[in-house]
Amino acid sequence: MTTDAGPLHPYWPRHLKLDSFVPNEHPGWHLVAGLFSASGVLVVTTWLLSGRAAVVPLGTWRRLSLCWFAVCGFIHLVIEGWFSLYHKDLLGDQAFLSQLWKEYAKGDSRYILADNFTVCMETVTAFLWGPLSLWVVIAFLRHQPLRFVLQFVVSMGQMYGDVLYFLTEYRDGFQHGELGHPLYFWFYFVFLNALWLVVPGVLVLDSVKQFTHAQCVLDAKATKAKSKQN
Repeated sequence: MTTDAGPLHPYWPRHLKLDSFVPNEHPGWHLVAGLFSASGVLVVTTWLLSGRAAVVPLGTWRRLSLCWFAVCGFIHLVIEGWFSLYHKDLLGDQAFLSQLWKEYAKGDSRYILADNFTVCMETVTAFLWGPLSLWVVIAFLRHQPLRFVLQFVVSMGQMYGDVLYFLTEYRDGFQHGELGHPLYFWFYFVFLNALWLVVPGVLVLDSVKQFTHAQCVLDAKATKAKSKQN
């Protein structure tokens, strides 16, 4: 939708024609506050649960990591799952999650253009990393042997998707948002997505440390058993 004065939408590039666009009913801060409030409730709930329901007592660092995976499960399954299912209807829809995506798209319009990479990447994230994130929480609470394998796989998957997300937009010349905008570019596009590079990176290193320790223990036992045989 355009007029002689310019496009009647907030998205980039500015020449986009979005005839089905309906402006959000809620202000941006309301939508973002709703997302952070729900995430905060999940963090508190998971923190309390990890202190009471864990088979083996967990330290502060481990409990915080479970809070992270609980929030990941929520964001992947609910927020990104919504995008995966309803990306074709976002522009004209006024459901809360559709408005949330229309707000985020001010920093990356690929989300209201149904960009092929974005749809595929978010679908994998929603229906693979979402359930597996929740499994990580359960695995640590139940002290399952697979817990660090799951943590490694999910964190690597998150990092890989995020790297592709940034690189594809870089190769497009950052044309889907206002480059340098303090809110839409630096906060929405850069900061919020960079979290899925930094935190998973730390968790990958944590998993590698656990794998290395376990292998050292196995090697030591094998060496000891061989010495006894000799």
